[in-house]
Amino acid sequence: MGKGNVGANSASFPSIDQKLAMAKRCSHEGVIAGAKAAVAATIATAIPTMASVRMVPWARANLNHTAQALIISTMAGAAYFIVADKTVLATARNNSFNQKSNANP
Repeated sequence: MGKGNVGANSASFPSIDQKLAMAKRCSHEGVIAGAKAAVAATIATAIPTMASVRMVPWARANLNHTAQALIISTMAGAAYFIVADKTVLATARNNSFNQKSNANP
């Protein structure tokens, strides 16, 4: 393969370094969005959990501190992974459509 072929391919297709940078950016956006969702889910879950433990007799009798922490952390973890996954997939989808439109001027 000559140098002329490499130059022709690099004009229409992104290089490996560009793909890695794009993948790193996609995953970073997913981490940030997931962390924001986890914080919101923690707050949204902690308030009703703590309130129910104080007000509902069944919850007071059956939900100790470990159970409360498990409920709250499960919701935070689920929110993180769901939002991070959706964000990474949406960003990758948008980038794949942008690459097709840039390749065909």
